[in-house]
Amino acid sequence: MEKSRIDIADDICFDSILSKTGKNISSAQSSNSIEQLYPIQDSILQVLKAACYDCHSNNTNYPWYSTIQPVAWFLNRHIVEGKEELNFDEFGNYSKRRQQSKLKSIASQVNDGEMPLTSYKLLHKKARLSGKERSMITKWFMEKYDASRN
Repeated sequence: MEKSRIDIADDICFDSILSKTGKNISSAQSSNSIEQLYPIQDSILQVLKAACYDCHSNNTNYPWYSTIQPVAWFLNRHIVEGKEELNFDEFGNYSKRRQQSKLKSIASQVNDGEMPLTSYKLLHKKARLSGKERSMITKWFMEKYDASRN
């Protein structure tokens, strides 16, 4: 007996839900991380880790509700899309041109309040950047961008 398209789709969805055990968690320090390329002050690194790294690194600090569906799918999509756009742990693998573009883009998006995303800030108090933190991050990334052009 041949399976219908609906049965096949159901099997694929069910199998993918059951087999979805991989999480974005890595204990290894990447040799390609932005931290290896540029010395980062601890105060800046702490802000980046609190406000950016959950979606833009190889190590997500998962909240308690991350195993509840459909929240888990929503979080996973954000992490996958975030890492595709920018991954601080893989920054050294980017071409020089892409690194420059990312440095400038990060500064611009943080300065304009586009990042971190509002949906992320709602549930993550530490990601709500103060004016001082926003200015500090913007300045640091613009300095690195300017230096990379020389």
